[in-house]
Amino acid sequence: MLMSSSAATTPEGPGRDSAAPNLPAGFTDTFTSRHVDTGELRQHVVTGGDGPPLLLVHGWPQTWYAWRLIMPALARDFFVVAPDQRGTGLSGKPEDGYDTGTLAGDLVALMDALGHQRFAVAGHDTGMWIGYALAADHPGRVDRLAVAEAAMPGVSPSPPLFGGTQANDRLWHFAFNRLAGVNEQLVAGREDVYFGFQFAKAANKLPDAVVRYYVDALAGDPEALRGSFAAYRALDATIAQNEQRKTRRLTLPVLAIGGAEGIGEGAANTMRLAADNVQSVVIPGSGHYCLEEAPGEVTAALTAFLAPYRG
Repeated sequence: MLMSSSAATTPEGPGRDSAAPNLPAGFTDTFTSRHVDTGELRQHVVTGGDGPPLLLVHGWPQTWYAWRLIMPALARDFFVVAPDQRGTGLSGKPEDGYDTGTLAGDLVALMDALGHQRFAVAGHDTGMWIGYALAADHPGRVDRLAVAEAAMPGVSPSPPLFGGTQANDRLWHFAFNRLAGVNEQLVAGREDVYFGFQFAKAANKLPDAVVRYYVDALAGDPEALRGSFAAYRALDATIAQNEQRKTRRLTLPVLAIGGAEGIGEGAANTMRLAADNVQSVVIPGSGHYCLEEAPGEVTAALTAFLAPYRG
C-alpha cells in the first residue's frame, strides 16, 4: 500500500537514487526515490520490489546507498524500504531527536505512512542500534530482526579507555563524535581525511567513487556534518534506554552478521545479551562494511533468515 500522492514528493539532489553512482544495472527500473512527510520529519526513502515489507537501516557515516548492491536481489522477494535516517542524506536534519528511541519512532512513522503495519528489519552499524530499539520498543511491529557489525552502548560491555591499538583504531571515533562542536571545527574542510580514515577500515577497499560520494554528501552541507555526529552526542539517552530495554528480552528471531576481519562474532555476542533466539553468520574475508565488501554473502544470509517471513 502506498500513501497518497499529496504526502510524497520527488527529491532533488545527488542523494536520490537516479543520481547515485555505481548502481547495479537496472536499479532505477525497480526502485523509486521519494520524500515522505510523516509530520514530525520529512524523510527520504528509496523503495521497490514485491512481497512483504523489509526495512533496511543504514549505518554511520552512510545513507540508504550502503544497501544498493543488496537491494535488487531482495526486491525479488520483498517490498524493500531503504530510508535516510534523521540527520543524513536527503532526510530532515533537526537539532534534536537522535536517541535511538526517537530514531526508531521515525521509522515506525515512515512505515505507517507507507501502509505497513508489520515488517522485517535489517540494520548495519548504527542501524543495528536503531533496529534493536525498534524491535524492543515496538514489538508488535517487527517480525524478524537482522543486524550487522556493531557493538551496542548500554548493552555491550564498555571497552577500556586504554585498550590495544586495534581496538583504539576501531572505536576512538565514539568519543570524538560525542564532542560538542569542536569535532565540526576539526573535520570541516577535512572530511576526506576523517571519513576517508573510517572507510579505510574496510578489509576489501571500497571504490574511490563510492567513498567520494559519501564524503561529498557530508562535505557539501554543514547540517549533514552535524547530523553525522548527532546520534553519538545522544548516547547518554540511548544508553539509559538500552539499559531499560535489555530487561525485556527480545523473543523474535534475530540474525547477527559479522565480518571475519571486522567484529566477527561480536554482533551475535552483543545480541545474546538482549535476545533469546540469535543466529550468527561470520563472513570470511569481509571487514566492517560487509554490505559493500561482501554483498552476495550478506544477501544469501538475509534470504535464508527471512524465508519463513516471506512465506
